[in-house]
Amino acid sequence: MAYNDLRDWIKALDQGGELKRIRTEADPILEVAEIADRVSKSKVTDKDGQGSVGGKALLFENLKGYPGARLLINQFGSARRMKLALEVDALDEIADRIRAFMDVKSPQGFLDKVKMLPMLAEMGKFFPKAVATGPCKEVIKRDNFSLLDFPVLQCWPKDAGRFITLPCVITRDPKTGKRNVGMYRMQIYDERTTGMHWQRQKVAAEHYRDAIRNAAIFPDHVGPDHVGRDAFVRPAKQSEAAKAVDIMARSSGGAMLAAGDRPSGRMEVAVAIGTEPALTFSAIVPAPPDVEEFIVAGFLRQKPLELVKCETVDLEVPANAEIILEGYVNLDELRTEGPFGDHTGFYSLDDLYPVFHVTCITHRKDPIYATTIVGKPPMEDGWMGKAVERIFLPLMKLTIPELVDINLPLEGVFHNLMIVSIRKSYPGQARKVMNAIWSLGQAMFTKCILVVDEDVNVQDLGEVTLKVLNNIDPERDIQFTLGPIDSLDHSSRLPNYGSKMGVDATRKWSTEGFARPWPDEITMDAKTKSLVDSKWKALAKELGIE
Repeated sequence: MAYNDLRDWIKALDQGGELKRIRTEADPILEVAEIADRVSKSKVTDKDGQGSVGGKALLFENLKGYPGARLLINQFGSARRMKLALEVDALDEIADRIRAFMDVKSPQGFLDKVKMLPMLAEMGKFFPKAVATGPCKEVIKRDNFSLLDFPVLQCWPKDAGRFITLPCVITRDPKTGKRNVGMYRMQIYDERTTGMHWQRQKVAAEHYRDAIRNAAIFPDHVGPDHVGRDAFVRPAKQSEAAKAVDIMARSSGGAMLAAGDRPSGRMEVAVAIGTEPALTFSAIVPAPPDVEEFIVAGFLRQKPLELVKCETVDLEVPANAEIILEGYVNLDELRTEGPFGDHTGFYSLDDLYPVFHVTCITHRKDPIYATTIVGKPPMEDGWMGKAVERIFLPLMKLTIPELVDINLPLEGVFHNLMIVSIRKSYPGQARKVMNAIWSLGQAMFTKCILVVDEDVNVQDLGEVTLKVLNNIDPERDIQFTLGPIDSLDHSSRLPNYGSKMGVDATRKWSTEGFARPWPDEITMDAKTKSLVDSKWKALAKELGIE
């Protein structure tokens, strides 16, 4: 059964032996983060005596300066908890379900149509359900509210302040009306404003840019409070497309305030904090832009999400969330955000981002504040990323069918290294795969791609290292390209733009210009192995390696 809300999920963690309640006083300023960091890197032993990294989920119940408040952290911080969150025994079960839907063929007759009915009925579970009200409306504050009423963390000493780190940020596409749920950190500026760190290539950032484009083209349709004021105006002969191109160029895609005339207006935003685990996870998945994360969450939990309308903005939010923030960002307002200790293990640099103005806060009675901390791996976000890797491999194979497997090592912090095995069928295919990956959504940020043959287990880093370093001639097999780089990358020549590297470590063919013989790998012959197998029990006893 799907978890109804965060509290249902906490009960499951508790019953599964995956939760520790912390009653010792802890300060949200740095102290909670240090405790969570130590726990996330600790090793625990399960009932079968197997050790695993990740520690337990932590529910803090004695927070300095916040009497009665509770804070949940490290809820996804192990392989077992990720499977528990998504209610599967293995993450490949979800990949198999995705594969089953992708393999559906058009029905050829009445019997085929009848056979499809159960699948169509199952698909009906995915779509969100509108409800009149919900627990998130137990307390409604249109005034006299403060973001500082919640135990928001400062995670690292040089952070610019407190940051909301596990928000489900909800925006609406100005073109299609479809909703998006993303996860972007939010720096607390004061009681009613935060930064909105949607990185340049994220979906919400594109919604923001589309709102700017619309305001540039139609200055009288940018919201009732901003009609005609500070509107971007160009001569009538200039085409609509040219206006959009002009404002994007002058504002560097909304990353800076354009000099001179610029469009004004607002874009509405809502933020849910403390949702059931499938929706929290869905906020980070690389879903196709036209697929709402509310539907992805319904697919994962096999039950529709219940949504309720906001009080002050035209958006819908999860009815069972712990906390809802409603508000807007101005199209002509940016503010310095950061630095922030990030999942790269370094502080991401300060930069300009939109400002989120809160117009209303609704929440449950005695809300539980859900949060996370990022830093040097392994940490909680690493296990979420590994789940994405496993679950969405079938979708990658739709575009790159020769893919066999991928590995995003934790230490590569997901956008620095991707190891790919392929079923090679023609010369130069490894390079084709590299370029295909660099064209796939968030995979565009991958700094280094290693491509190996299908007989290499990409999950075994020792085997990968052996094969890659033996199989490459660096000058011949390494290629460089320029393109978008993750905003968190401090090493690129420019913010958001730099070089990437691909390594073709597949076996080289004569049709790729390799004329030398390729040696066989060293393996023992079957007869000798069988002979030693028959003696191994006695040998192991003598050697003391039973």
